[in-house]
Amino acid sequence: MNGAPAATRLLVGGRIHSPTAPDATAMAITDGTVVWLGQDGVGRALHPDAEVVDLDGAFVAPAFVDAHVHATSAGLLLTGLDLTGCRSLTELLDAVRAAGGDFVWGHGWDETRWPEQRPPSRAELDDAARGARVYLSRIDVHSALVSTALLDLAPAARDADGYTPDGPLSRAAHHHVRRAAKDAIPVARRRDAQHAFLTHAVSRGIASVHECAGPDISGRDDLADLLATDLLDVVGYWGGLDPVDLPVRGLAGDLFVDGALGSRTAALCEPYADADTTGALYLDPDAIAEHLVTCTRAGLQGGFHVIGDAAVAAVVDGFARAADLVGTPALAARKHRLEHLEMITPDQAARLASWGVVASVQPLFDHAWGGPDGMYARRLGPDRGTALNPFSRLAAAGMVLALGSDAPVTPVDPWATVKAAVHHRTDGHGISARAAFTAHTRGGWRAAGVDDGLTGTLQPGAPATYAVWDAAHLEVAAPDTRVQRWSTDPRSRVPALPALDGPTPTCLRTVLRGRTLFDRGELG
Repeated sequence: MNGAPAATRLLVGGRIHSPTAPDATAMAITDGTVVWLGQDGVGRALHPDAEVVDLDGAFVAPAFVDAHVHATSAGLLLTGLDLTGCRSLTELLDAVRAAGGDFVWGHGWDETRWPEQRPPSRAELDDAARGARVYLSRIDVHSALVSTALLDLAPAARDADGYTPDGPLSRAAHHHVRRAAKDAIPVARRRDAQHAFLTHAVSRGIASVHECAGPDISGRDDLADLLATDLLDVVGYWGGLDPVDLPVRGLAGDLFVDGALGSRTAALCEPYADADTTGALYLDPDAIAEHLVTCTRAGLQGGFHVIGDAAVAAVVDGFARAADLVGTPALAARKHRLEHLEMITPDQAARLASWGVVASVQPLFDHAWGGPDGMYARRLGPDRGTALNPFSRLAAAGMVLALGSDAPVTPVDPWATVKAAVHHRTDGHGISARAAFTAHTRGGWRAAGVDDGLTGTLQPGAPATYAVWDAAHLEVAAPDTRVQRWSTDPRSRVPALPALDGPTPTCLRTVLRGRTLFDRGELG
């Protein structure tokens, strides 16, 4: 017995970003799948019983994928103590005093932007905390300021690597106090933070996020809650060497080979320019190879967090050893991934590409800390500091690029991310707007193993996963790669990408496989 015919939704009167219908103004969707693209009149004739949505000139494009997030921490930034705007040590301490309560979770301080050029001492923080348990992660989340009351809940931190009696904690000491702080968060508050972040993400045209969880980052229960959500698509990664009893995509994400440049824990071949240290290397080539071999044989995606040049060298060595053991075809078939990958040579990029490695990168890192006067240059010196995040090098080598935010490290702002990938602070390191947009849409699906040629695009047979953007700044312009407007190829009059030097477009609707995740209520 046949059921009722599937309902069709017909979008008309807009500009559809499609590789197969460059002049499309309309799109039909049935059962969560794109079934047709073309012109309004034809669409109405072919689908007379469809639910019609009048786009009023809006731009429809594949929804974004954020390939690296920490949802709970990002939600706590939205619902807790936001320190990203603090302009001085004094402002941070005043913010802690004003927070009140017996437990304070804050994030985002960056002493390199302050006139004092130093974080507060523990004594200064204790004075402001007035007995409260306080955890304040640095902007890179690889070190934190903690009050004595919180430190007392993690006594092992005092004997761990990275402990200092008066300053921020890093390395293993940081992991101990972060775990204590995380355990102090009530379950309801944690879930509220997750909800706040995920609803914020869909309002920005994001339909899928890759949650980079792990035992030292969030925890099993935290990840389980995220994987159970229906607010959007969550791809889970577990940053540990041992499996977790959850349906994760792989043992990857923030499985740390090293730390971060801001906290001086990224592993370097030569010392930092502003401190007598070469950072921290947490995994050697043998451990990296063993993990890759284990994941490859288990049919899992493996991967690592890697930033410094010594860490990249260890990873490349580890991949080479793994290829010798399982063979390059088997290794490449798993599409193992690397997060950040900031300091890399052309030869290293080519070798990683030959092993099918995906590069999950964050262009807003360069926007925040790149250039000759940025934090990278202060930490590394201008020559090394301006050579970071060479997106064009990775793309030219043939690596799949997937863009993300690493929220809460940088904001969830996909159009700003695309802009940062194009307008890199170092000439020659950026990529084209079209390549950046593809890396933030289809690239995210490919990074998670979905590479069917359809997902992340709008064409017949593709999942109807898209975002609708306001038409306030749409205009026809020549398709010059540096003309940053809603540009249209005059041969096809297909809308390209929004003004990267203009106002950020407003998301009107976000849809995942035909299901509306977010609706501003402005579409007819």
